[in-house]
Amino acid sequence: MSSPLESIGIIAGNRSLPLLFAKQARAGGVKRIVAVAFENETDQSIASLVDEVVWVKVGQLDKMIRTFTERGVTQCVMLGQIAPKNLFDVRPDLRAVGVLFKLKERNAQTIFGAIANELKKDGVELIEASPWLQPLIPGAGFHIGKKLSDEQRADVEFGFRIAKEVSRLEIGQIVVVKEGTVLAVEGFEGTDKCLARGGELAGKNGGAVAVKVARIGHDMRFDVPCIGPQTLETCSKSGVAVLAFESGKSLLLEQDVCIELARKHSLAVTTVG
Repeated sequence: MSSPLESIGIIAGNRSLPLLFAKQARAGGVKRIVAVAFENETDQSIASLVDEVVWVKVGQLDKMIRTFTERGVTQCVMLGQIAPKNLFDVRPDLRAVGVLFKLKERNAQTIFGAIANELKKDGVELIEASPWLQPLIPGAGFHIGKKLSDEQRADVEFGFRIAKEVSRLEIGQIVVVKEGTVLAVEGFEGTDKCLARGGELAGKNGGAVAVKVARIGHDMRFDVPCIGPQTLETCSKSGVAVLAFESGKSLLLEQDVCIELARKHSLAVTTVG
């Protein structure tokens, strides 16, 4: 990375990624961190890791942008998710209504792209968080847990091809396969339910292989694919024996915990691509 930033903003969704970023950015020399956090979504401990936090409701786009502009923050990152059900419960302010009205398609890329454009209009650049998170992004050859069998290795390659195609169609980013058959494809229900469905369809002997990828042309400003302890626990409960994720484009959160879970549950966790 180049010289440390004076200040940076975080648009902080749920789970642990916004917290990890705040720690990494601080360790990387960022002097001032301002967070926009979402009620009923963002982990409240974000307040102890940043210099200032402003709580907003999902849909309060103007308040979110003013949080940064009024404090002289000219660059921000977007990390963590908003539960899909809350996107539909949203009560947008006038600025958000105007943005949504102009969109012909409403998916993650178009909505977040429009938000980035609104930020830019007011002098705030949405940038990638990956430079600060690089130590948490495994490359090619990463592997923890059980050794893959030849059949599992073939399923990982097969699943990778299918997942890339599914992601290209903006359907989802994870598939579950077994013995060359697609068992489940992630849709709106999200990763955990996809894994559960795929594991169930693998039968009583389990052995399903899950593969998670980044979209083709994936905009890393909006969404960094993540694997973490919760994902491994879900795999174990669902009968998924192998979890593969795209090298160089996916975060592995709490790696020490993941190593222990892979050992405990006899899982294989590996990179692909």
